[in-house]
Amino acid sequence: MNIDKNTVIGFLLMALVLFGFMFYENTTRKDRAIQQQQQQQTELIAQQKSDSIKNIEAEKKAKKEIEERTDSSATFFQAKQKNEGKTVIENNLLKLTVNNKGGQLCRAELKDKTYKNQQGGQVVLFDGDDSNMQFLFDGKEENIITDELYFSPTNVTATSVTMSAPIAGGSLDIIYSLVDDSYILNMDIVANGLEGFFSTKTKSFDIKWTEKMRQQEKGFGFENRYSTITYRTTDNDTDELSSTGADKDEDDFDNNMEWVAFKTQFFSQILIANDEFIPTLFSSKQFKKEESNGYLKTYNAEMTTEFDPKGENPTQLKMYIGPNKFSTLRENEKLCNSDKDLDLQSIVYLGWPLIKYINRFFMLYLFDWMTSWGINMGIVLMLLTLIIKFAVYPLMRKSYLSSARMRVLKPKIDELSKKYPKQEDAMKKQQETMKLYSDYGVSPMGGCLPMLIQMPIWIALFNFIPNAIELRGQSFLWANDLSTYDDVIHWGTSIWGIGDHISLFCILWCLSTIGNTWITMRQQRDTMAPEQAQQMKIMQWMSYLMPLIFFFSFNDYSSGLNLYYFFSGLVTILMMWFLRKTTDDNKLLAQLEKRYQEKKANGSGVQKTSSMMGRLQAMAEKQQEMLRQQQEEQQRRQQKK
Repeated sequence: MNIDKNTVIGFLLMALVLFGFMFYENTTRKDRAIQQQQQQQTELIAQQKSDSIKNIEAEKKAKKEIEERTDSSATFFQAKQKNEGKTVIENNLLKLTVNNKGGQLCRAELKDKTYKNQQGGQVVLFDGDDSNMQFLFDGKEENIITDELYFSPTNVTATSVTMSAPIAGGSLDIIYSLVDDSYILNMDIVANGLEGFFSTKTKSFDIKWTEKMRQQEKGFGFENRYSTITYRTTDNDTDELSSTGADKDEDDFDNNMEWVAFKTQFFSQILIANDEFIPTLFSSKQFKKEESNGYLKTYNAEMTTEFDPKGENPTQLKMYIGPNKFSTLRENEKLCNSDKDLDLQSIVYLGWPLIKYINRFFMLYLFDWMTSWGINMGIVLMLLTLIIKFAVYPLMRKSYLSSARMRVLKPKIDELSKKYPKQEDAMKKQQETMKLYSDYGVSPMGGCLPMLIQMPIWIALFNFIPNAIELRGQSFLWANDLSTYDDVIHWGTSIWGIGDHISLFCILWCLSTIGNTWITMRQQRDTMAPEQAQQMKIMQWMSYLMPLIFFFSFNDYSSGLNLYYFFSGLVTILMMWFLRKTTDDNKLLAQLEKRYQEKKANGSGVQKTSSMMGRLQAMAEKQQEMLRQQQEEQQRRQQKK
């Protein structure tokens, strides 16, 4: 086969070009690979440098945090070492347990055998996690929160203990000491060797006090009504939060406080400041009965008081932990050695001012005198009722005689009704009626005023008896405890408006009220004109409905209060019966006629306008004149038309 020379040269050139391209491509690929490898190495080195820098910074930061934690743990190292333990201090009346954790009270038990719980044991006001009182101090760099620290008991005696927490080379001490034969606990808070820990601006510390208040009495709702946070201001005024639950912050307080009390119906814990408290928050939250689990409310109080960081002047606090008994509070206040009028006994609510003075300066002394006899408290209440009833008997007699005088004059009033039968003559009839009463010396208001005077006493006892701790646990007849309801009929399910029981004393009181209402309505009917009696029918029916309202309201009130109201109503019925039997209507009418004839003979006529009847008659005459002028004006207008 002949191969053309040109063809051979062409193939050689093509092969040369192909191999040359392959050689070039291979060389270029190697160069790119080397460059890429170098770039990756450069990036890796840069990343390693960056990571190294970050690691160094992280190590520095971690080292700093470790150093900070080391410093902090050094400050509170010993105080934060778990040191569980409790110390008991006690006197003849009070047994307290102090917990190492937080250096605070964790249990309070009353040793006085007078006060028992519902199971018959001693009253425990709080225990375990029920109560928490922590102190908060601001330091230069760190703060002290006592609830987070463990204290160690030192200087332990039967009635005192010093709880000490080592801090920053010094210590924070809380010194507890019970005053012998009292319910007073002294609490001194002092800093030892902590001058460098606190700022020179530190002059106070905060107190946060929280407690779940235990239900001590049988009546959950009734006890709740008398349980609340109570406080005494520096301007000598005692006030309280709403018993249904409330919150008050620093903007709601006008004054600082001398003491703050976590109060239930019959027991209290009162924290007393040697100087004063600056309140920042008070709150009270009520539990629902079905969710209470043996508790009434949760109280919270936050406040500030003075503090000496040098430890030269300890912060002196005191606590009263005991019963809400007026005489006991008064005697324990003397042991506080305060130059202020603490008036601890004002925690026993005795009513608003006028009522409070009746209870404080009359009822209390009378009640204490009678309880000193050692007789049954039910008998004491009945004797108290008799004393009060006989004391107001002159007023009751005056009221009854006033109604009796109007009763014997009723035939003359009926004659006036016949004389002025028309509606347009109503004013004339009223004027003549007033004149008749005035001529015979009878005042329609004479029966009302004496009864109104008795109302403050009625209200005073309404406030006094439920707060009388002397009734607590005292039985009478079928009532096991006069301080709570007597549930002679009891069922498990609560019914709206009535609860889960029926109080027999409450029923008896309602029946005595119906009896007194019937007597009163009968007296009024005997003194009224027929048209007035017709108008009063609705009022009479409302009066008969009141005992039913009383039943639903007082069914869960204390049986002692219902006993007093029942016996008082019964005595009133007997007194009214006695007055009715000893009053001779004919003789009374003869006396009125004699008075009328004497006045007529002397020409005195109607009583002077300075008397009540004179003023009433003057008012009636003025109204009559105004009515006459209006009628004449209407007649003139009609004539013009």
